[in-house]
Amino acid sequence: MVNDKGTAPDPSDDKNIQVYSLSTCSHCKATKRLLAECTVQYDFVDVDLLEGDERKAIIEDIKKINPRCSFPTIIIGNKVIVGYKEKEIKEALGM
Repeated sequence: MVNDKGTAPDPSDDKNIQVYSLSTCSHCKATKRLLAECTVQYDFVDVDLLEGDERKAIIEDIKKINPRCSFPTIIIGNKVIVGYKEKEIKEALGM
C-alpha cells in the first residue's frame, strides 16, 4: 500500500512526508519528481490502485484534511498542501 519512494533523507529533517496521489495524474508525478530532486524521503499511496475497504479508508482519511479529495494531497509535518505547488512544497521542506 505505502511505498517508500525517496532518496537519502537529511538526518536533521524530522518531517514526515506523505503523498496521496493517482497513478495517472501529471501533477502527482511532478510532485514525486520534485520530492526526489530535493532528496527527501517520503511515502506515497496511489489511491486509484487500491481496492475495496482499503481504498474507502484512505479516501476517508484524505477527506479529513482535504474535503474535496483532490490530488495530489501532500502532508509535510503538520502542513497540508493540495496540488502541485513547488514553492509551497519547498518552503514546507525548509528549502
